[in-house]
Amino acid sequence: MPHPTDRSIRDALRAAIIDAARRRDRAALPVYRTALAAIDNAEAVPLPADLPTVGTIDGSRIGVGVAEAERLHLTEDEMRAIVGAEAQERRAAAVALSSHPGQADAAHRLETGAALLTALLDPQLDALLDAEPGKGASR
Repeated sequence: MPHPTDRSIRDALRAAIIDAARRRDRAALPVYRTALAAIDNAEAVPLPADLPTVGTIDGSRIGVGVAEAERLHLTEDEMRAIVGAEAQERRAAAVALSSHPGQADAAHRLETGAALLTALLDPQLDALLDAEPGKGASR
């Protein structure tokens, strides 16, 4: 049986989404969904600009299957980097919001979301943080 840290970050996000949905965790669920969507978006292949378009719906492509393309295949490291970037963006936004009056709750939500993603990236580090007195209860 594989160790929990051996599963892919995509699998960890999917499992976290299911768990958050079962727990009805309205704070965690969008964090995990957003990170999974960021991975999915990074795998999208842009359509070639030279495909013919039709005039009635601006920019739509003509022909059966013309817009279908195989998605890019990201490595585990690339997917983990995307999730790490999502966590960093949340932390940066939390810092920016914390300096504005009345935004403490929003900053806290962003920081909590960053902590959730970091925990998925490195469960062993998260376990160590939880073991330190006063650290686990604040997240």
